[in-house]
Amino acid sequence: MPWNEKDYPDSMKNLPDRVREKAIEIANALLDDGYEEGRAIAIAIDRARSAVGKGHGNDDERPIYRLQPKENSEGWHLIKKADKQSLLSASTKEGLSEKAKDYVKKHDGILIIYHADGSEERRLYEN
Repeated sequence: MPWNEKDYPDSMKNLPDRVREKAIEIANALLDDGYEEGRAIAIAIDRARSAVGKGHGNDDERPIYRLQPKENSEGWHLIKKADKQSLLSASTKEGLSEKAKDYVKKHDGILIIYHADGSEERRLYEN
């Protein structure tokens, strides 16, 4: 059964809308060509990111964002990996988490979430 914008693989749920639409189109075409479902999904996501990313800067490298505690003060902030300026901030990690996830998904980035001690907790949206 072909996928559509209301029924698609779980691995596509966190993709930006434009990327997900393209991934669904590509995955359906790959299934029609006889690809196994899991392989079709992985290939489709990769190709969709490349196709949608064209014309939007370097499509070989997605932006990396960090949700981490602020230095020398209380609170948490979201920063782009190479920058020091806060994009979003809040007094608690929990208070910032959903906003940060939405921001990173909208910008088709990768999110690295840190513990309060500065160690890495987990990575989201790498695939």
